This record gives sequence, C-alpha cells and structure tokens, in this order.
Amino acid sequence: MKTGKNLKLTIIVVLLAAAGFGGYYYYQRQQATNQMTAVETAEVQKQDIRATVSATGTLRPVDSVEVSSKITARIKTVLVKENERVTAGQTVATLDGKDYEAKREQAQYKVVNAKAKYDRVSYLYGLGANTKEEYEDAVYNYDTAQSNLEEAESDVAETVITAPMDGVVVGEPQTPGTMAVQGTSNPTVIMRIADLSKKQIRAKIDETDIGSVRVGQDATFTVNAYPEQKFKAKVSKISQTDVTSSWDTSSSSSSSSSSVSVVYYYVTLDVDDPENLLLPGMTAQVEIVTADRPGTLALPISALKTNVNGTYVLLVQPDGTTVEQPVTTGIYSDEYVEILDGVSEGDRVENSYTAPKKTAFSQSQRGGGPPPV
Repeated sequence: MKTGKNLKLTIIVVLLAAAGFGGYYYYQRQQATNQMTAVETAEVQKQDIRATVSATGTLRPVDSVEVSSKITARIKTVLVKENERVTAGQTVATLDGKDYEAKREQAQYKVVNAKAKYDRVSYLYGLGANTKEEYEDAVYNYDTAQSNLEEAESDVAETVITAPMDGVVVGEPQTPGTMAVQGTSNPTVIMRIADLSKKQIRAKIDETDIGSVRVGQDATFTVNAYPEQKFKAKVSKISQTDVTSSWDTSSSSSSSSSSVSVVYYYVTLDVDDPENLLLPGMTAQVEIVTADRPGTLALPISALKTNVNGTYVLLVQPDGTTVEQPVTTGIYSDEYVEILDGVSEGDRVENSYTAPKKTAFSQSQRGGGPPPV
C-alpha cells in the first residue's frame, strides 16, 4: 500500500519536472525568437541618381506695370477691360480735365500779358527810358508765365492715360468716377498691365539648401491647377540677402524677426510655358536639380551606418557573415546614395536592424518605442 503511494508521488514529481522543463524550454525559444535579427540585403548596382532641392514659390510675370496718374483728378472713361491686350502708347483711360483746362487758359492769358509788357519795357529800355532792373523784371515775368503755361499744358496732357508697354490688362481696372490720386508713396492704381508671355517663379530656399543652388540649373514644378503636369524652369537669379535682411542690424524688419531660426533666400526661376497655361499668383511646388549622376553605383540610404571612423556598410561575405566596409558617398536622392568608393557593383550589403518582436509583454514591460538602428 505504501509502495503504491510512493509510486504515485514519484510519477507526479516526474510530471511536474517535465512540465517545468517544457515551460522553461518554451520560454527560452520565445526569447530567442524575440531577439532574432530581421536581415535584409541590398545589392550595389548602377542607376540614375538625381539630387534635388524642394521649394515653394509664386508665379509672376517678368514684366508688369501699375498704371497710375501724375495728377489728381476723377476718372472720366476707362477704354479697356480685364484680359484685353493693349499696345504701348494706346489710350486706356481719360481723366476729367475741366479744372486743368481752365488753369491752362489762365496761363495762356498771363503769357499774352507778360509778352506785351516785355515788348513795351524792352522797347523803352532800348531808348534808355527804362532802367535795367525794370527790363530784367519784365524778362523774368515773361519766362515765368511761359513756364506756368507749359506746366498747365502738361497737366492737361496727363488727363489722357496711355499704356506704357505691350501686354494684357490683368485684374479689373478702376471704374469711371473713381478719384485718381497722384503720389509717389500710395498713388491710385488705375489698372495693371503685364506681359504674360514671359513668367517667373520667386521661390524661398532654406539656408541649408541654398549652397547647392546655382544659376542655370534646371528645375521642374507643378501647380494645383494642373497637378498631373510638370512644367520646366531654370534658375536665373539668386538673391544675395535673406528674405528679411536679418544681417542688417539697422533694419527694423531684421530686429522684429530675430527670433526666427530658419533663414530663407529668394531664388528666381524663368518659366517655360509655351501653351500659356499658367496664371500670375499660382503656387508652384518646385524641384531644382542640383546634381545628376546617370548610371552611377548606388545603395539605399538605409544601408549606410556611421561610427567614429566615418561611414560604412556591412558587406555580406560568401559564407553569410558580414564585415564593416568603409565607403565614400556622393550625392543623395530621396532614397538612394551614390557610392564613390569602397564596394563594387554586385556586392551585397546588409540593410537591416535588430528588433524584438512587439508582444503585449514586451510592450508593457519594455515600454515599446522604435527599434535600435
């Protein structure tokens, strides 16, 4: 009887030990599986790589002008409409010139009187009956009257507004009855005329990218109106100062923007638009080609690694092992990097990282987060 109990006890112990060993073995396998390395490789191969700088800009005509008046008067007629083509010298509007015509008549009357007085004084001065001072006063008054008449005639002429250049009327002109105010700081703009056959993009480039931009570089861009169509452009000008002139400590704009950390520079690009599809004011998403390497050795950027000695890759050996191989890189595209030295075409490199499997246990106990690179 006692022997039977001992046998049962022994069997239970053996079963418990087997269960414990099986659980431990399963745990070890799980741990090993969780620490497995997800290995991918990439082949060194030739391909075309293009380095670009992205920017956003606004389309505008190369040549445009704001038509305003040199005198203050009410607009009498507007002879053109929006989108109408005009030529240089064409009359596009007239101003109410009644007041200026009246001033011209007064100026003409004064010239006649001053001329008569001048003739009389000049005759008497020749006879010695008048003094030189009277003669000089008569000359001065006559010259002044002529100058006033010329000014009055010029003001009357300014009531006729002509186009200063060939182009298209962009935007709605002012309506008749509007007061056109002269001035150098804030004159009334009667209409805008632009040559829409030649357009430009004025884009802002980050200071980290401006060093790779050069005049003459090709570019492509898209606009929201034609999202599937790429247009061509070329860099024509690079501003020598940032958009806020932050370097100029005497400028009020620089002091107000001193807290802004990002510095931008304006870059102008000439646009190729043979179909005349693009309109002023459109937003352009620009890609400037800063370097182009056709048929060069390349690898995914994700295959690169760095340490204190520089940049390297993990070169896969025939037996499957890897060795650190220093490489010299060239230009970068969005996904690939040019390899100048260190590996050869056809070599395979490791393109991977070690990542524990994200189980509920590992997430809650380890805190999750991105895998180490």
